[in-house]
Amino acid sequence: MTFDPNRKGPLRELQRKLHRAHTITPGLMADVIARACLRLHAYHPAAKASVTRLIESHAFADATLALLDLELPQWKLRRLIYEDGKWYCSLSEHIGLPAELDDMAEGNHESLPLAILSAFVEARRHSVMAGESRLQSVPQVRPTQGYAICCDNFA
Repeated sequence: MTFDPNRKGPLRELQRKLHRAHTITPGLMADVIARACLRLHAYHPAAKASVTRLIESHAFADATLALLDLELPQWKLRRLIYEDGKWYCSLSEHIGLPAELDDMAEGNHESLPLAILSAFVEARRHSVMAGESRLQSVPQVRPTQGYAICCDNFA
C-alpha cells in the first residue's frame, strides 16, 4: 500500500465507527487493519499470524497492542484508566515527557479493546499528519543551469 496524503478522512470516519460500536468483533478488527495498518503486509507471516490468532481467539486488547508494536513501534502505552464506567487509553511517542507537555493519542470507550483501538487509530492519524508536515517542510529547489562554485574563504 502506498502513502496516501488524504488518509486522514478515512481514519476520522473509522474513529467515528469505533465510537458508535458497542462491542468489538473480528469484522471490525479486519476493517481497522484494512484502513489503518499500512505496514502489516510487509512483515513476516509469523507476525501476521500471531495477530490473526489473537483476533480469532477474541483477545482483542492483546491483538490491538500487538498491532501497535508492529505498525507504530515508536508509540507506547502511557496510561490506561477505568473511571466512571469508561476506559481511557493514552498512547505516547515521548514517554519521558510530563503528560502535560506530551502530544498523546487518546481514546475512550466503555469497552477496553475499543478504547485501545480508538487510541491506536488516533496515533495513526497523528503519524499521518506528522508525515505530511515533514513533506511540506522541505523547500523545493529547482536545478540550475551552469556551474556551481564555492564562494567561501577558507584562508
